[in-house]
Amino acid sequence: MNYNYGDWIKGCPAAVTICDENKIIVEMNDAAAEMFQKDGGRDLISSNIQDCHPQKAQEIISKMYEDHQPYIYSITKNGRKKMVYQTPWFRDGKFGGILEILFETPSEVPHFDRD
Repeated sequence: MNYNYGDWIKGCPAAVTICDENKIIVEMNDAAAEMFQKDGGRDLISSNIQDCHPQKAQEIISKMYEDHQPYIYSITKNGRKKMVYQTPWFRDGKFGGILEILFETPSEVPHFDRD
């Protein structure tokens, strides 16, 4: 079977959005385009991520770009709980921007200590 392993992200059920070092959205998978359809979907590519967020979120994003530290949180919207994982990504050791992975979770998530 001839398979391009780089294509896995297209069909991934988590919404994945990639921004470059200048806060510009450079890529979205199908789930992200669908999730943000009312905001423009794939038309958001080439726009500044700051323009998609309220002031408080803009401050958090700016800090992530300065400190290169991840920001992880959960939200409930329209009765659905989602986990948001925003993290810097690097290419050849150089800061490349921010990657966001957003996925729905059940209201109760099992937790296991595996020390």
